[in-house]
Amino acid sequence: MINSPLNRRLRMALCGGGGAGFIGKVHRTAATLDGRTDLVAGAFSSNLDRSRESAVAFGVDPDRAFTDFQALLDDELARPENERIDFVSIATPNFLHFPMAKAALEAGFNVICDKPMTTRLADAQELARLVEQTGAVFALTHNYTGYPLVRQAREMIASGELGEIRAVRASYVQGWMRGVDPAAPAARGMWKDDPEKNGPGATVGDVGTHAFNLVRYITGLQPAEVLAKLMTYSEGRQLDDYGHAIVRCQNDALIMITVSQVTHGRLNDLSIEIDGEKASLSWRQEEPNTLTLRRTGKAQQIFDRHPGADFMNESGIAACRLPAGHPEAFFEAFANVYTAAFDDMVKRATGEAHDACNTVYPNVYDGVEGVRFIEQCVASSQNDNTWQPMC
Repeated sequence: MINSPLNRRLRMALCGGGGAGFIGKVHRTAATLDGRTDLVAGAFSSNLDRSRESAVAFGVDPDRAFTDFQALLDDELARPENERIDFVSIATPNFLHFPMAKAALEAGFNVICDKPMTTRLADAQELARLVEQTGAVFALTHNYTGYPLVRQAREMIASGELGEIRAVRASYVQGWMRGVDPAAPAARGMWKDDPEKNGPGATVGDVGTHAFNLVRYITGLQPAEVLAKLMTYSEGRQLDDYGHAIVRCQNDALIMITVSQVTHGRLNDLSIEIDGEKASLSWRQEEPNTLTLRRTGKAQQIFDRHPGADFMNESGIAACRLPAGHPEAFFEAFANVYTAAFDDMVKRATGEAHDACNTVYPNVYDGVEGVRFIEQCVASSQNDNTWQPMC
């Protein structure tokens, strides 16, 4: 499907995603799900043979597979405009996000980047400055914002159905680090325990930023300060694998965020409960096609993902692809982030203005907030759990 004033598909380059990692394949699947883009180039691995093998697996010409990101950009800029990529997707370890995104923006390309956006707040702020300077589209793959019932909840709150939001409880609980030997060189994801490659916060950055972003996305609450306690329960690890954070918002609402990657038997259990003055909502990522609304003294309501039903609002319906009863989940939510960013890329390419701040997809400013959340949680935990500013 081509749904664009450009009358062509957008052209994508992928950085990372080679070898056994899963997230690069997720990016490719999500980006191409709606038929609006083609993956045409990439720096898939630092090993040339592996990069070319990945190119073949992705259906990319091996001559457009690189080991060096700058070489990829130089090659693209040397090509005629009708062959050149439109955007770069970054699916690499955290420490590479900033230099790659910076180089892509300076070269004039749009960027879709994994979270957290950078390992340092100053670098995140520099990317925001570059987005403002270049007018490029920048999307951050907090993909949980793409679920239909997450967007349903967001519009319900924005329209006042819950009244003023007073408290939120969010958690993201996993168990994959339980029993992992951090000294094993082949262990997947072990770079996440290296402060130089990961940044100062491990679990709080890896899954805590997802929980924090989900709260901000759905409720619109403005954080004022944070107090956190981060722990390291895995023997031999340098960085956190468990923690709690309390965020006080500007309206005095409280957000409680719990994160873990060492809880036995837990997989990707991201959940959120929102208390408003009129009602409360709850949603869970592992059961993403239902949303629960509760009011004191009344029967609880279960909203199914049902684009043909009158109880769904415009935002929820717009995020659906399938009729009711056919589950939509991770890939479709990820693709919703992509396709919303594509709309703005088309606007940019055709000279139409786009708003880089007020977007349906997480943007560069959400990325800045996420990195600030990590840094201030770490600072709070290291300074006797004192309150740290968030604005």
